[in-house]
Amino acid sequence: MSGERLMVVDLRSTAQAFNLPDRVAQAITDATPAGWRVHIVSAVTDSFGDGAQAPSEESLRVIPDAEVYVGFGMPRALFLAGAKLRWVQTGTAGVATLLFDEMRNGACQLTNAAGLYGPTIAEHVLAGVLHFLRAFDLAEEMRREKVWDQSAFATPRALVREVDELHVLVVGAGGLGSEIARRFSALGARVSGVRRRPGLGLPPGFDAIHGLSELDGLLPLADVVVLATPLTEETRSVLDARRMKGLKPGAIVANVARGALLDEAALVDGLVAGRIRGAVLDVFAKEPLAADSPLWQLPRVVWTPHVSGVSPRRFWDRLQDLILDNWARYRAGDPLRNLVDKRAGY
Repeated sequence: MSGERLMVVDLRSTAQAFNLPDRVAQAITDATPAGWRVHIVSAVTDSFGDGAQAPSEESLRVIPDAEVYVGFGMPRALFLAGAKLRWVQTGTAGVATLLFDEMRNGACQLTNAAGLYGPTIAEHVLAGVLHFLRAFDLAEEMRREKVWDQSAFATPRALVREVDELHVLVVGAGGLGSEIARRFSALGARVSGVRRRPGLGLPPGFDAIHGLSELDGLLPLADVVVLATPLTEETRSVLDARRMKGLKPGAIVANVARGALLDEAALVDGLVAGRIRGAVLDVFAKEPLAADSPLWQLPRVVWTPHVSGVSPRRFWDRLQDLILDNWARYRAGDPLRNLVDKRAGY
């Protein structure tokens, strides 16, 4: 009907874990107030990383009338076609691909899914770290070779430890970092965090918070280093070759944020040399991972294909709640949750 305000929901994806369930589509439709109309885009788009790479013909057809857009990211071409857009809600935590000039400099509000992936990713990190603390990688080698050697688990190669012996350093103390910190803290670890603005206070789960300028002094003290920070110009290659060499011998490195946060070649060197006990990697500099990458074969790596945030039921419950809550806030003129600072990049 003419005069109705339009919200476009574009969350159908080729990735099954991130393909809009019918129950969520129905819940959003059922919540439509008078004066509004919801268009659920049926076209499926290919998406990875920070979201859709190209718009569908259907989304391009309906976006000119849309005031609100909900999707996994938003291609620039689609944004430029939406002259009436006032608010974009992305189902991704990262927004790097959304910060093109027109979005960054325009008045359209941008909100992300920060915090929605946190519980799932935190459990993923904990599982990966426990894999090395209990030397499961060594046990797997023995299983393949049919070797029974209990004494090997008491050697420096195995480096078996308990969580409450650890000093865990989390680079990034936002929602994701706090979820990670809380889990390690609950098991007795001492947890330090690094963030751009340490003066914001001590988030849940952390024993101490430091500025990014203090990172060099913290790395040699950490048994586990977790990268959980947004990718910005300031954090790109935050764990570079120089800092990789400064890690505590036997440290475990986990990256569940963005591949460009660390130097993969330097990480490989540290793993091969035995300086780094193990790596828990869910993100990579180039995705999909190149066929010739040594990370496919290295024995000290727990590798997953950017799925640490996959939780088919709980993720969609959380995203549905965020969409509906923010939509109500938008209509009431109230501040939106997860509003992105487009200048800061997160």
